[in-house]
Amino acid sequence: MHKSITHINILPAFLLALGLASIGILLSNAIIEFKAMDRTVVVKGLAEQQVQADTAIWPIVFTEAGEQLEEVTAAVEQKQNAVVAFLKLHGFSDEEISLGQVTVVDKKAQQYGPEQVGLRYLVSANMSVYSQDPNKVRHASSQISELAKQGIAIGGDRYTNRIEYLFTGLNDIKPQMIEQATRNAREVAVKFARDSDSTLGKIKSARQGQFSISDRDSSSPHLKKVRVVSTVEYYLVD
Repeated sequence: MHKSITHINILPAFLLALGLASIGILLSNAIIEFKAMDRTVVVKGLAEQQVQADTAIWPIVFTEAGEQLEEVTAAVEQKQNAVVAFLKLHGFSDEEISLGQVTVVDKKAQQYGPEQVGLRYLVSANMSVYSQDPNKVRHASSQISELAKQGIAIGGDRYTNRIEYLFTGLNDIKPQMIEQATRNAREVAVKFARDSDSTLGKIKSARQGQFSISDRDSSSPHLKKVRVVSTVEYYLVD
């Protein structure tokens, strides 16, 4: 009688243990398969292209000093007309030339300053050229000595008044650059998969970086380097 009861108690326990062991095997296989599926490689693809600027902004600043404000102002106006004539001689239209404000500094009117101020009035004229022909701007700026011979010194801070060259055609080259970056990323991923005795699977995720436009070098600001990096994550299959 006691033996029958013992067999009855052992059988369910055995079946339960067998079931748990089976579940454990299934879970183990599931984890292994999940990990195998989760094997990935993240690669970056770079695309670079050199382009020429299509727009130029040329700030022009010159200054005149003197004791009589009317005389200084008249001299600035005369020089301004000479600069406009110089620009038109080099092919710029009225639409490309903008006359900015004229600023006047009265040194004697300044509250803080030395007693000996030299010439009392300092008048500065600001002009700018906005052109979609950077080569024309480059040529004209190289001939600026013609204005110096007329007593017009084009100056100002090297950074705030230097010619700015822009490239505005990014949208036209975006598709081909993204394609190139993605293709380069895939080439890297294929090589990695081959070296690791794996097969490259599908794309898990992809991220496109920001496009950047910079000068090719400090001596050629009219030449631009466009750059983009794409980051792609691929599955690896044994």
